[in-house]
Amino acid sequence: MELLGLHHVSILTGKAEKNYEFFTKILGMRLVKKTVNQDNTESYHLFYADAEGNPGTEVTFFDIPGLGHSYRGTTDISTVSLRVKTTDSLFFWEKRFEQFGINYDPIQKRAGRDTLAFRDFEGTRLILTADNGESGVKAGIPWKREDIPLEHSIIGLGPVTLTVSIAEPTIGILTEVMGFRYVGSYPSLEGDHPDIQVYATGEGGSGAEVHIEPRPDLPRARIGRGGVHHVAFRVPNEEEYNQWAQRLKQYRIASSGKVERYYFKALYFREPNGILFELSTDTPGFAMDEPMETMGQKLALPPFLEPKRSEIEARLRPLELI
Repeated sequence: MELLGLHHVSILTGKAEKNYEFFTKILGMRLVKKTVNQDNTESYHLFYADAEGNPGTEVTFFDIPGLGHSYRGTTDISTVSLRVKTTDSLFFWEKRFEQFGINYDPIQKRAGRDTLAFRDFEGTRLILTADNGESGVKAGIPWKREDIPLEHSIIGLGPVTLTVSIAEPTIGILTEVMGFRYVGSYPSLEGDHPDIQVYATGEGGSGAEVHIEPRPDLPRARIGRGGVHHVAFRVPNEEEYNQWAQRLKQYRIASSGKVERYYFKALYFREPNGILFELSTDTPGFAMDEPMETMGQKLALPPFLEPKRSEIEARLRPLELI
């Protein structure tokens, strides 16, 4: 029983229209599912991914108009990485960010990889990380856009950084419960702080890493627009999902219990520093209710919400994604 890598990250946005423009028209990702937050059906839930909506490539957003700012600190998924093929791709993206006025930093090394950090319009801290032929979890399939060459397209999720006040409890959950292994460390790029520690699961590589940043000097984060709500990890199938549910019980870790999301099955729990983790199945996927060719073009609802479609649509604000 082994987690395969990162499944998705879910982030908060205060303006879904502008969010859609940024992630599809600037970053070139595909909107593979336009649906609702199943826990609050008055809110949209948008899923961006590779060309086929493969697990390990998904960045999702809950739309909450009027949401306040995020404030950086601990108990925070502080950065989210997106994979590209090579360092040459980072040079392409530097020029593209200049073209669109995107705030970015110089190319820097993180965990031995060339990376390019940037921010979206709500301050979400994102990083492009170059694979450069590295072995590990397989990348996704790029979504074709005329203005972004396929060789430079985003091809999946890279490492997430967890900023915590004390690293050891989080590391304990990752290694003792979730089966992650230590693979190295690298210096903090933000001054004289402890090294950032790198843990991996499955086949390893960029798509299977969690980076732990100890920052006892920071206050607790306050999540708002641009803040990361949770990170999910890949469970290959329902059989192992059931085993993970049992494992959390054995370790007396409080969890949501089994949650049916239709496109995948989920388990939610908080690690000791308070960051929300999710375990999500790779199956059945996003082509359950829409043809692959037209995914994301209409409001999709799982079968258990479909009888309430008229009521749900009446309560949703108009959302024009052009």
